[in-house]
Amino acid sequence: MKIENLVTEQQNPATMKIDQLKTKELLQLINQEDQKVAQAVATQLDIIAQAVDLISQRFKAGGRLIYCGAGTSGRLGVLDAAELVPTFGLAPQQALGLIAGGKAAMFQAVEGAEDDQQLAIKDLQKINFSGQDTLIAIASSGRTPYVIGAVDYCHQVGGKSVAVVCVPNSKLAETADLTIAPIVGPEVITGSTRMKAGTAQKMVLNMLSTGVMIKVGKVYQNLMVDVLPTNEKLVRRALKIIKATTAKNNEDAKQLLVAAHQRVPVAIVMGNTGLDYQAAVDYLKENNNQVAAVIHNWNQKNHLNN
Repeated sequence: MKIENLVTEQQNPATMKIDQLKTKELLQLINQEDQKVAQAVATQLDIIAQAVDLISQRFKAGGRLIYCGAGTSGRLGVLDAAELVPTFGLAPQQALGLIAGGKAAMFQAVEGAEDDQQLAIKDLQKINFSGQDTLIAIASSGRTPYVIGAVDYCHQVGGKSVAVVCVPNSKLAETADLTIAPIVGPEVITGSTRMKAGTAQKMVLNMLSTGVMIKVGKVYQNLMVDVLPTNEKLVRRALKIIKATTAKNNEDAKQLLVAAHQRVPVAIVMGNTGLDYQAAVDYLKENNNQVAAVIHNWNQKNHLNN
């Protein structure tokens, strides 16, 4: 489909006179259009759920999460990948974001990069993309050559791909294993897909990555228990989580965090079971690193023994 025929490139009849409105009126109009985004994403929950299950199974088996896109789409992917590392305690290589044109394209457009399929292949080869990995291919138009090249290479090496687009019947949908397509309609400013399309992509990426992290045991209750306490704020957060989940005071929580080698899930297990570090680590592994399962099984076992 030609780009001028895409729904994201059409003029929005609701905003034809936005340039003539008072400031608050134009903001209200933008806000009204933004409210359509969540509704569009809601139509994709079944396929998003399939994607979360697919990615989490592969992630548990040692596969990585690789994001790929150009322009706004690429920046959103890089952002999601970067934030997973401190938030959920991932090793940096477990979640990577690729953007057409490389790091420089995060801050300034790199002309022609998004049109180069071979560039995507080279970028994936540089990170040794393999059949274990899952590619999240992000392109609001569903037709970006860089992203299509990445999906093609992904399948050549036996990987799986999830496309995130904002148009129906896209080129990416023809090749990706799963396609998430919230149709947000024409943009407030014609063709400015950093707006509604970008917001929809951000919402979908939040759902995908957060859902996967929950499935692989990075969340207990609604707490991000695998947070890396690498600065003062994150140390305070880690201690707060330990206190909330073990009923320990601040000093005891500090001692648990040290004894657990700064690993919050291990500290929680130690605090709730009385196990030492290695026993707590082993018990977590036996329960697929799910803190809730550990505590449930421990309580059941001790209830039966009493």
